[in-house]
Amino acid sequence: MTDRKIALVTGAAQGIGLACAEALAADGARAVLVDRNAEGVRAAAAGIGGGAVAEVCDMGAPEQIADLFDRVEAQLGPVSILVNNAGVALPAEFLEMPLDEFRQVIDINLTGTFLATQRAARTMVARGIAGAIVNMSSINAQVAIPTIASYCASKGGVMQLTRAAALALAPHGIRVNAVGPGSIDTAMVASVNENPEAMARLMSRTPLQRLGTAREIADTVAFLASDKASYITGETIYVDGGRLGLNYTV
Repeated sequence: MTDRKIALVTGAAQGIGLACAEALAADGARAVLVDRNAEGVRAAAAGIGGGAVAEVCDMGAPEQIADLFDRVEAQLGPVSILVNNAGVALPAEFLEMPLDEFRQVIDINLTGTFLATQRAARTMVARGIAGAIVNMSSINAQVAIPTIASYCASKGGVMQLTRAAALALAPHGIRVNAVGPGSIDTAMVASVNENPEAMARLMSRTPLQRLGTAREIADTVAFLASDKASYITGETIYVDGGRLGLNYTV
């Protein structure tokens, strides 16, 4: 057991999730990195050090999520900070999108976020912990791309789930917020980086004229998880270089 806050971050083997775990550890929390990539998440936790722990879990599998929290609570103590970052996008033309792929995206991105939030919050309420939960939404909760309809639906759901959970948990002092990244320099946009025409299109709708970084998302997550955000709940902060505010270019 430890007096340090336990911060559990899903999808933490790389990219934004790993950056979130690093930022929370730097703020003094003991990071629990969760991913279905066993080798990757163990290497990531070892790289952070400071007592960081790796856990393997498929966030699309309800029974694994329940087992995950049981293990962490038994070995380390209750989770005070939860970052629901795990997510997938399976692009497909709308008329050809297989139902099983649509369900897979919803299961991981939305249902997994719900189950982890519910499970973490039950312990927070039972133990009187005024915790913080931060969900990973997307600008695609507000704007859409036709080839990732399942992803857009899941992130819109995360936005509304964040609001509903915030209202439900406010009487217990538990805050629930979300971060909505724009185009971030991670593996998910690697193909855009390699295509000058695609990058030019992306920059044409990004006022700050660059990709964001995983650390910029992580810093926003760390802020929402901290006491500096003690009067913020039910909100989604969009970290998108100005993209959602853009009407047209001249």
